[in-house]
Amino acid sequence: MKDYYKLLGVGRDAGQEDIKKAFRQLALKYHPDRNQGNKESEEKFKEINEAYTCLGDSEKRAHYDRYGTSEGMGAGAGFGAGAGFGGFTDVFEDIFEDFFGSFGGYKKAKSTKGADLRYNLTITLEEAAFGVERSIKIPRWQTCDTCGGSGAEPGTSPVTCANCKGTGHIRFQQGFFSVSKTCGKCQGSGSIITSPCKGCKGNGKVRVQREISVKIPAGVDTGSRLRMSGEGDFGSYGGPPGDLYIVLNVDEHSFFKRDGMDIYCQFPISFTKAVFGGEIDVPTLNGPAKLKIPAGTQSGKSFHLKGKGIPRLGSHQRGDQIVSIYIDVPKKLTPRQKELLEEFAGISEENNDEASKGFKNKLKDLFSA
Repeated sequence: MKDYYKLLGVGRDAGQEDIKKAFRQLALKYHPDRNQGNKESEEKFKEINEAYTCLGDSEKRAHYDRYGTSEGMGAGAGFGAGAGFGGFTDVFEDIFEDFFGSFGGYKKAKSTKGADLRYNLTITLEEAAFGVERSIKIPRWQTCDTCGGSGAEPGTSPVTCANCKGTGHIRFQQGFFSVSKTCGKCQGSGSIITSPCKGCKGNGKVRVQREISVKIPAGVDTGSRLRMSGEGDFGSYGGPPGDLYIVLNVDEHSFFKRDGMDIYCQFPISFTKAVFGGEIDVPTLNGPAKLKIPAGTQSGKSFHLKGKGIPRLGSHQRGDQIVSIYIDVPKKLTPRQKELLEEFAGISEENNDEASKGFKNKLKDLFSA
C-alpha cells in the first residue's frame, strides 16, 4: 500500500497549498527531462504524480483518507491506473511554467488590461485648501483610429497563421510529454497582418497626448492620490484601459506653514500695539481677517483664528489658523522717537527698581546655592 503523504513528504493535516508546493518541488527534481536516461527518477516522478493526482483532489483525498487506498476512485488515479496523465492535466498546466520556463510554455493571446499610468502634479496651498480644476496632458497608448485596433490597413484583414493553423500555438513532443508552445510567427494571436496599417505600423495602438480635466477636492495634501478610471493606456486584444493615478505635491507657501488641518504664521506688531493693544489685519487663506491684540501682549504670544485652516477631506470641517505675534523692533529712530523712548526707559527703570532688586536677589540666591 503506497503512502501518498510520505511520497510527497507532507503530514496528513497538510493544506492543499502545502501539498501543491511539495509536489512542485519534487516534480522539478525528478522530472525525466532533467534526468534523462535515469529510470529511477522516471519511476519516482510517476509515483509523486500519482500521489498528487489523489491528494490534490479533495474528493479523492477524502476517499483515500477513509479507506487508505486509491482503488474505487475512478480513472485518473495516476500513471499506475492506466490513465496516462489522467487528472494531472490541469495540474501540469498550472505548474508548467515552473518546469519549462527556460524554453517557454504556451500562452494564448488574450485580452489584457492596459497599463496604469502615474502623473505627478504640483499645486499651491490655496488650491489644496479649496480645491481646483486643472487641465493636464497625458501621453498614453490608445486604439488606432485608422484601423480600429486591428493593425491591418483599412480594406484588408489579418490572415490565418499558416504555422499554427490559427490556433496561436504549436505542439511538439518533449520527453514523454506533449507540449504546447506559443507560435513564434504570430505571437499567439493565430493571425498574421500582411498589410500593416500605416497609421500605427501594425501595432493597433498609437501614442497620443491626451488632455484631460482633473478635479482636485478641497483638503488634499502632499502624497494624496487621485484615481481616474479608464484614463490609462488602452488594453490589448480588446482589453479595458488601465487607470490614471495623479500623485499630488503641495508647494511650500511663503507665509503659511501647514500641519494637518491647521496652518501657522508669524505676524509682526509694533511696540506700541503690544503695549496698548488694538486690532490688526492678518492675512488668511480667505483674505484679511481682524485680530484683536490685548494690551500688554508679549512677543511669541499665539492666537487662534477658528475655521481659517484647511478643510478635512470630504468634510465641511476646517482647521484653525494659529498666528504667532512678534514685536517688530525698529532699526532706525528719529531724534524725537529716540528722545521719547529714552524718557520712557528712565521712567521704567524708576518704577521697576524694586522689582529689579527682587529679581537680582533671586539670581544671587540661585548662584550662591
